[in-house]
Amino acid sequence: MKKTILFTLLSAVLALTASAADKLVIKGSDTLGAKLVPQLAEAFRAQNPGVVFEIAAEGSTTGLAAITDRTADIGMSSRRAKPTELSAAQAKGVAMKPLIVAYDGMAVVVSSSNPLDQLTLRQVEQIFAGDIKDWGAVGGNPGAISIYTRNTSSGTYQDWKDLAMKRRDYASSSQKMAGNEQIAAEVARNPSGIGYVGIAYADAPGVKVIGIVGKDGKVVRPSEESVRDKSYPYARPTFFYTDGEPQGLAAQFITFLFSAEGREIVAKSGFVAAQ
Repeated sequence: MKKTILFTLLSAVLALTASAADKLVIKGSDTLGAKLVPQLAEAFRAQNPGVVFEIAAEGSTTGLAAITDRTADIGMSSRRAKPTELSAAQAKGVAMKPLIVAYDGMAVVVSSSNPLDQLTLRQVEQIFAGDIKDWGAVGGNPGAISIYTRNTSSGTYQDWKDLAMKRRDYASSSQKMAGNEQIAAEVARNPSGIGYVGIAYADAPGVKVIGIVGKDGKVVRPSEESVRDKSYPYARPTFFYTDGEPQGLAAQFITFLFSAEGREIVAKSGFVAAQ
């Protein structure tokens, strides 16, 4: 009887150990986690049927915190970790290591019914900071502008402030959304709406991408070429963070990311593959 109980307990422990060994926990950025990473995970599982993924796309800040707390194997982030985050991780014995996953271009989107086709860099800044409140001031149909942004846990929220707003605060009237898809959906149903989404979400139904007039006077939109050569002003890298060099299943998944199949998935999902 005792042997049977011991055998049963040992079997349970081995099963749990095997399950843990075949589980990959990935947390963080919605930009990466709502579309690209699930597609990569599905293709990876096709080659490794026993692997289980836990993917939580709740914002870059949550991904970096998960690496610090050792509650994830990979932290997704659409921004670089802040010095305070790096020091907090170091205090817990965690050495955050960044890896560029792909490049993104944050697209300015409006309703497809909006007649406006382009904005200058300065106009984009002034709209999102609340200086310009009416479409008529930028050549559109008169009417109040509705601004949609990401929430504060989002890396895109911070990157947009850095790249588009000279680190100014958002307009107090701006409405915070949980993800890229939510912003696109709100803008699509609001003729007065404007927002920004990652390049992979810019083809959402009911929205159109606004061209940006650069300092040289040329109009540019996010594309593989303009993101790669950084001629698009709102281009940026996206990241995986791990605790030191990736190990085990995390290392295998990252190797797959940079394989020919992985790079093809990156491109098809709308991102620009890292070199």
